[in-house]
Amino acid sequence: MALKEPPPYVPGHNLLVDKSVLVTAAAGAGIGFAAAQKAVEEGCRGIYISDVHEGRLEKAVATLQALHPDGAVFGRPCDVTDENAVQALINDAEDKLGGVDVLINNAGLGGTKLLVDMQDDEWARVIDITLTGTMRMTRAMLRRMQPRGAGVIVNNASVLGWRAQKEQTHYAAAKAGVMALTRCAALEAADYGVRVNAVSPSIAFHEFLKKTTPMELLEELASKEAFGRAAEVWEVANVMMFLASDYSTYMTGEIVSVSSQRS
Repeated sequence: MALKEPPPYVPGHNLLVDKSVLVTAAAGAGIGFAAAQKAVEEGCRGIYISDVHEGRLEKAVATLQALHPDGAVFGRPCDVTDENAVQALINDAEDKLGGVDVLINNAGLGGTKLLVDMQDDEWARVIDITLTGTMRMTRAMLRRMQPRGAGVIVNNASVLGWRAQKEQTHYAAAKAGVMALTRCAALEAADYGVRVNAVSPSIAFHEFLKKTTPMELLEELASKEAFGRAAEVWEVANVMMFLASDYSTYMTGEIVSVSSQRS
């Protein structure tokens, strides 16, 4: 079956007016950059992005500045496995933006490997970036948001946190951990008026995913979706914007599936 065409791009609706946004792993492509672009289109007062790749980060900042010529756009390299780098990122974002209203945790690492062939370092790296990195960013941000009595954190999980798939034990375990982290952190943060939710995409095609997963497998997975196609990255980002906005003020600890799966 041929993959179906995506719908027209949805323009912004001013969901994030007067809010500042920090997005991790947002350089150039994928869900992270789509979220940063959407935040700009939704009228955020300032956007700050980070990534481990300095060259891609610089290009992404320049692209956002072109989209947001009258707004505040900042970027800084950050490795979420490094606690000192995380603290430096949070400190600079807080200073440059006059406080971070929304954190979008997008940093993650996947891969394809049978468990019996997986080495300890392969397992540890996926867990450290995808799960522990999300924890480090969430912990650091809650220490700033909770005293202010306001703030929103949106994590990027995956349907693999719920669903089994061969050769994905490390990634699925990490994303299931992100879901549990989201729920538990949300209960703690609720006492301070801070919300923590997550999106759980099934499959969204982007350049980074294509580098780590065989295209034949991606097309097979996409064909099983109800619409016969993978999500566009901006379709996932749209749900992130909803969770970041005041339209979802009663939602916390929720994992929102961004999926059209039939099974």
